[in-house]
Amino acid sequence: MSASQSTSSTAKVGDVIDTTQDSDGHESSEGEDINEQEQDTAATSSSSKKKKKKRSKARKVLNSLTGKSDEIPEEVVEKVLETVKASGVEGSEQADADNVRQALEHMKIMDVVKGKAGIGGINKKQMGEHKFWATQPVPQLGEGPPLEDGYIEPSKPREEVRQDAYPLPKDFEWTTIDVNDPGQCKEVYDLLSLNYVEDDDATFRFKYSAQFLEWALKPPGYHKEWHVGVRVKSNRKLVAFISGVPVKLRVRNHQFIAAEINYLCVHKKLRSRRLAPVLIKEVTRQVHLKGVFQAIYTGGVIIPTPVSTCQYYHRSLNVAKLVEVKFSFVPRNMTLARMIRSNKLPDQTSLPGIREMEEKDVPQVAALLSRYFERFDAVPMYSKEEVAHQFLIGKGKGDMDRPNPWRRDGQVTWAYVVENPETKKITDFFSFYSLPSTIINNPAHSTLEAAYLYYYATDVALTPRAEEQGTLKQRLQDLIGDALIVARNANFDVFNALTMMDNSPMLNPLKFGKGDGLLNFYLYNWRTAPLLPNKVGVVMV
Repeated sequence: MSASQSTSSTAKVGDVIDTTQDSDGHESSEGEDINEQEQDTAATSSSSKKKKKKRSKARKVLNSLTGKSDEIPEEVVEKVLETVKASGVEGSEQADADNVRQALEHMKIMDVVKGKAGIGGINKKQMGEHKFWATQPVPQLGEGPPLEDGYIEPSKPREEVRQDAYPLPKDFEWTTIDVNDPGQCKEVYDLLSLNYVEDDDATFRFKYSAQFLEWALKPPGYHKEWHVGVRVKSNRKLVAFISGVPVKLRVRNHQFIAAEINYLCVHKKLRSRRLAPVLIKEVTRQVHLKGVFQAIYTGGVIIPTPVSTCQYYHRSLNVAKLVEVKFSFVPRNMTLARMIRSNKLPDQTSLPGIREMEEKDVPQVAALLSRYFERFDAVPMYSKEEVAHQFLIGKGKGDMDRPNPWRRDGQVTWAYVVENPETKKITDFFSFYSLPSTIINNPAHSTLEAAYLYYYATDVALTPRAEEQGTLKQRLQDLIGDALIVARNANFDVFNALTMMDNSPMLNPLKFGKGDGLLNFYLYNWRTAPLLPNKVGVVMV
């Protein structure tokens, strides 16, 4: 099992949002082939250049496959839409150009995943044999969709699960990380911040906070044994980490407890020691010991086998800064001043009754989310306690007054509701979270402040024909448009979103730019037919 996030388009930051690019991607994707993928940091400059050329070439291939240039012609979309509507099959009346285009792009990506298509004849062999993943209970590349959903390997009684930890190279030892211990939490923070992900030019690097790790790693019912680390025996230095947290999932018509696996990270100088596969096996063993045999995880690279693939989009908030740090570039036909004006947001939020979420709102938000999640085929099933954790535990400390009335000290999550002033009913809800990046060797700016769209819901989606009549799209534009204003006021530089849930139709109207980054979703020990991005409702942080 592995983990991650994704990247930028108008952005040079690119791989900063892809947490598999440098730290865990090649390791987890190739398992026993890690030696061929990752080298010690003492590698020669010529080998580094070769690696960059390889990555650049791969990125160009993916760009051409996934549509860097608005790929799918309008006439193709129109023809498919006409055919779908004429078919009269269930749901055809709700089809529109946005979801047809999304479906066509998803089909192209999945063809590449299955080794059936690709620029220059990319196929299964060229993508690697995935020796490690061939030993795991996951769908293999090239397999067709299953006849029915279900597990790949049956669950085992606890006594049949391996009782001893997997062996490590002689210089290393296992450790269980206690995230309640500030010292150990800082060790994880330091390891991730310095080694988890960095773009090709070593310009941006994720900057995790203790508050973020507490929010992400300690949901209700978490198991400390699922926070697995590796230390050097001689000096006790933490050099590798992987985490899991429990989550109740619904995948189509099946509900089960799974492990959400994330933050697979190995120290840069140890990339040739083949620690990633053993980390994955050890956290899998710990998960099995708790009676859990399924998992969900994400990655920016293709391994066997994605159940869905989403695209990252980015909305510039602080254009001048993004250009200064080379995250974005001014197009040829535009000046910086015009680019700033084009991305300017209104001064005030637009929806009456919008306010910050409070503890008293938890029951209504939980109920609204639950009903909204019925629209999708893969979603978490949150209790009221989990809703409170996901959206309120990261609010930070103190009041929103100084130095910024829109941000508290240590704040990780922002959650807002829209309340009908007369009935006191909560009709809408949105949230986003903060994951900044360190800007390396920039004299003017040290941090890139990035907000990520998290969960949202609106009761407009529950009204008849809302999607077909465009009322859902308009409501979400208003709702997430207000989220952008809140993020701008909280001094974020960029706002990121994926083409999942109901995101796609509102991204272009809200002036999001298409990113280079793809985020692949994976299920461990569970088969199901591929999911369209707009049917995915699980946001991985």
